[in-house]
Amino acid sequence: MTDISAERAELDRLFGEARPRLHRYCARMTGSVIDAEDVVQEAFLKAIEASARIESPTNPEAWLFRISHNAALDFLRRRARREVAHSDEDLDMIAAPVDPMRDRDIVAASLRTFMRLPVVQRSTVILRDVLGYSLQEVCEVTGGSIPSIKSALQRGRMRLCKLAQEPDDIEPPVLAEPERARLINYVERFNARDFDAIRNMLAEDVRLDLVNRIQRKGRSEVGEYFHRYSLRSDWQFVPGFVDRCPAILVFDLHDLGAQPTSFILLDWMNDSVISIRDFLFARYAMEGAELVTLS
Repeated sequence: MTDISAERAELDRLFGEARPRLHRYCARMTGSVIDAEDVVQEAFLKAIEASARIESPTNPEAWLFRISHNAALDFLRRRARREVAHSDEDLDMIAAPVDPMRDRDIVAASLRTFMRLPVVQRSTVILRDVLGYSLQEVCEVTGGSIPSIKSALQRGRMRLCKLAQEPDDIEPPVLAEPERARLINYVERFNARDFDAIRNMLAEDVRLDLVNRIQRKGRSEVGEYFHRYSLRSDWQFVPGFVDRCPAILVFDLHDLGAQPTSFILLDWMNDSVISIRDFLFARYAMEGAELVTLS
């Protein structure tokens, strides 16, 4: 039992250290920092399951990236099946150290831009040029050969640099008036530190995911979560969007010119909050996120 506990503790440690890099990879594979966290969590569960069946891998980080890579492909397949507009060719495509700052266009490309690359090119460019892994390590993660990786890397780099120069003509996200008013009201109560009013908005079976920390269920347990926020007076909450999803953006009052430090997602049923997903302890998710304040 001790050995099993020690192995799990070591896996937790390894995953905790690699989690920001795993998220960075999955965000660019899925095109969303929010979806990436789902994929990373799924990869962690798969790693726990696999660790019970196999000996300790010789390269633990490459092993974790391989699991995350496969979890990202599974996610993309599921999403493709849900989207009727995807063709069979898209589904087939999914199945199928240089200094990472060497090319700033590649490193700085938006998540949406990465999504316009074929999956093989996308994964290869991310691993090689964004995360800085060697060709051999890229092969270990993706299961490809050196020649195929080199080919995908060259084509992906050329395509990504071209895409990065194209204008972004995506319309800004909008909220229908009822949803807009609901989100603004929640944020106003949060900024006023009126947490009793916020607790009254919670459904009886509300769920909380304090990402990378704890999960709670039920109004009583989730209601305690607001205590941490009640002790802080240096945060400002602003309604907005993260990767085009309605969100609460969290700003540091001591640095109002800076980017948000984290964000919170809410799910509603009628006028009751049924789910809270708070990225306070997962600030790595801010990197590459598409952030828009509600105008």
